[in-house]
Amino acid sequence: MNAALRTRESDGLFHRIGAFLAEHRLSPEPANYAFAYSVLIAPNGPLAIQVARLTDGGCRLTQEDLARLSGVPIAAAGTPAAQPDRRQPQLDQAERLVAETQAQVDGFAAIVRTMRRETNGFGRDLAQSAAAINEATPVAVADLSRITGVMIARAKDSETKLALATDETERLRTKLAEACETARRDPLTGLANRLAFAEAYATRNLDEGPYCLALCDIDHFKRVNDVHGHGVGDRVLKMIGHALVENCNGQLVTRHGGEEFAVLIKGMKLTDATKLIDRARKTIANRRLRNRDTDAPIGAVTFSAGIVAVGTQESAEEATDRADKLLYNAKSLGRDRVCAG
Repeated sequence: MNAALRTRESDGLFHRIGAFLAEHRLSPEPANYAFAYSVLIAPNGPLAIQVARLTDGGCRLTQEDLARLSGVPIAAAGTPAAQPDRRQPQLDQAERLVAETQAQVDGFAAIVRTMRRETNGFGRDLAQSAAAINEATPVAVADLSRITGVMIARAKDSETKLALATDETERLRTKLAEACETARRDPLTGLANRLAFAEAYATRNLDEGPYCLALCDIDHFKRVNDVHGHGVGDRVLKMIGHALVENCNGQLVTRHGGEEFAVLIKGMKLTDATKLIDRARKTIANRRLRNRDTDAPIGAVTFSAGIVAVGTQESAEEATDRADKLLYNAKSLGRDRVCAG
């Protein structure tokens, strides 16, 4: 296999890794790169099979899934037959940033390799220079001058490459920070996304508790899209998200998916957290919206919510499932209400 072919295959694998991370909203961290590589390099291996089962039906992996799968054996490369591609629409911007960051990493590594190769003979040349000084013959002086000139040129060249590598490192840091932020941000509303919620939940400081979790779902949102179009629907999503932020006093408001928002509330008991969400619900319900393109009235847009107190040892999935059941109760009771439990 020639170098060009190996490069093309490597690039293809890298782009698949970037797509995998973007698909599952996973941050571009070394551990996640390694996980994606292990899945994609052996698509019929035990790890890939477990991932396919977990993501069947369009589900995405969470950081907790990765932690649980860390003990699954990784098969060697070369196993045939990939699993069916079940990818959802990806965060194109995040994928692009990850790709650019990886390109910067590759460029930095190439610079360092070149510097090591070109400075590899410094010790030998110094030894030759010392020997030439000891001999102190005209030929030795000429050789010493030549060797010294070569070493000075190498040193200057290495200084230039080192400066370039330093600049690349700073750009890499900026790109990584940008990619990490984008991977945790919903592109439509600008709110934190499901990945950011999962990380905030997993790393919450129990000393700042108690914690509550609210799931808020816009009522009859499909009707808004059907009657007024998806552009208006997008604006309604942004309005609801920003109104929740304004009314939730610094609590973490995230777009959980579709027309659903999750609010992780810290430092409040269930009773107070329920009042907080209900005040936000009333504020939003009292607004009367109009289609700014046609001036047609949209009317009131409401949401229903389920809210639970989070146990100190409770996983995000368990708390979300309980809140989701209460959200369903709120819908079945007529919508535009908050059910707590």
